[in-house]
Amino acid sequence: MATQRYSVTPHPIETLLTWVKSGEIAIPEIQRPFVWEATKVRNLLDSLYRGYPVGYLITWRNPNMKLKDGTSSAGKRILIDGQQRVTALMASLLGHEVLTKDYETIRIRIAFHPQEERFEVANPAIRRDAAWIQDVADVFAPDASLMDLTDDYAARNPDADRRRVSRVLEKLRQIINNHVGVIELAEDLDIETVTEIFIRVNSAGKELSQADFAMSKIAVNETYGGNLLRKAIDYFCHLAVAPYFLRTIEKNDKAFAASEFLPAMRWLKDVNDDIYDPTYTDMLRVAFTSEFNRGKLQDLVALLSGRNFETKQYEEAIAEESFGKLKKGILAFINRTHFERLTMILRSAGFVTRDLIGGHNAVNFAYIIYLRGRAEGLPAADLEQLVRRWYVMSILRGRYAGNPETAFDFDIRQVEARGLVSYVNAVIENELPDSFWTGMLPQLMDTSSSSSPYFLCYQAAQVKLGDKGFLSRDITVRDLLLNRTDVHHIYPKKHLKEQGLSRGRYNQIANFVLAQSEINIAISDKPPEKYFAELADQVNGGKRRYGGITDAAELRANLREHCIPESTLDGVIPQYDDFLEARRKLMALKIKHWFGVL
Repeated sequence: MATQRYSVTPHPIETLLTWVKSGEIAIPEIQRPFVWEATKVRNLLDSLYRGYPVGYLITWRNPNMKLKDGTSSAGKRILIDGQQRVTALMASLLGHEVLTKDYETIRIRIAFHPQEERFEVANPAIRRDAAWIQDVADVFAPDASLMDLTDDYAARNPDADRRRVSRVLEKLRQIINNHVGVIELAEDLDIETVTEIFIRVNSAGKELSQADFAMSKIAVNETYGGNLLRKAIDYFCHLAVAPYFLRTIEKNDKAFAASEFLPAMRWLKDVNDDIYDPTYTDMLRVAFTSEFNRGKLQDLVALLSGRNFETKQYEEAIAEESFGKLKKGILAFINRTHFERLTMILRSAGFVTRDLIGGHNAVNFAYIIYLRGRAEGLPAADLEQLVRRWYVMSILRGRYAGNPETAFDFDIRQVEARGLVSYVNAVIENELPDSFWTGMLPQLMDTSSSSSPYFLCYQAAQVKLGDKGFLSRDITVRDLLLNRTDVHHIYPKKHLKEQGLSRGRYNQIANFVLAQSEINIAISDKPPEKYFAELADQVNGGKRRYGGITDAAELRANLREHCIPESTLDGVIPQYDDFLEARRKLMALKIKHWFGVL
């Protein structure tokens, strides 16, 4: 039988609120502000008023840490589950302001109708109606008198039953005596177990992760500036998406505006580049891995708690050092030169739009390589090439597609042991031998996913190599991707569907080219033998139907750029499956050529 690793104790709501106010319970802000709608706050109060259960709270004490003088510190209780409910009670009963999901500080006012014993979110109509108490926080104010409250309400509502109003208000005030079960996790649980519990108990709502718990650990720490650091992470991510949010920070968070962090990220107000909009998870992974030489975020949680991995004890000195290193990593991440250099490197490889960036994990480790190389003083040109080639290798081989934390941890430890340049070059040589380009990659390109890393790399290759759009004389692939492009089926979709082919067959990436809309529309659903014959006629003095190319050599060059056999102009139209197989090989060789010039 498994040993129970928790205790359950009922506590009055009044006691819980006192603990929060005094700091006995630390509310982890996680990655997001208060996310409940005001109607959920209303429903919570109504449930309490009716005596309904409102669920359990789960807490865990920070592990006791060894202080510098050798004594032990008692850790705060961290609220593992129940943050939104406790925050709702603080906001509605005590009148505390909350930070909304739009990063605005507001008061949530819940009104109460004593005669109908009904709660409602305060609104203009309610504020004009004397039958409502506009804000229940007035009833719970420390200096509030039940007699005065009753007298005031009766004066405004002379037809109300004064004695009943008094009883109802007393019943309302008594909800803070309702008991809520508090599940307290055993103090000797290790960080890894608590992290797993945190993730599991929160998984019913928004799926949470190791990064969420790390954000909780950061947010509740005031001794080493974790509360400001959490805001730096959160605000940077928000500013990267919405630069205008800077004004909100300056207006509503004076303390953060006066810190060293806001000046370091103020440059985002003028940036509209969305090629890499990091999440808080991205920032934590990059900052942690680059500074700590570890890749698993559960290790970050342990280190921020002061864990000594050798002695298995918790030491204040380790917590202090860990917060310092994380701060250094975050400041390096948000540094304008670093961030813009990374995005410049990605664009220089041909990844000129957000749509060409498949997932962020490969970008994150590329950023780690950049930060490590810069710290080691690698020449700029050499470092840029190193980052480009590693990034492309990692997405072609799906290096961080499965379990990114394990892969991050392995790679950063190898970098530390073998040296950055040596390890990167060795991995690239091993992962991308000649057989990959001629054997494996063509097979991997047998896919109908237009978001596959192989098609993304193929498009980046066309950008880097300066290819024109399909059948375009002047418009480049880069122009199309940055403005508007159509993905054209070389063997038109309708033509293939009429032959009974399924979606997975006719949407093969080897059947795709990037084309101007007008060219795509002009070709429409014509079979390839028809429109390639018309193209041959076009460059031999005939009617110009598709694009502006009128020279045969120029058209053949355009077809080569798009890995389409030139023999199509001579009327040699292969069977569809044969065409796909031949084109995959040509596309793979084009990607290989592109990789060679990175």
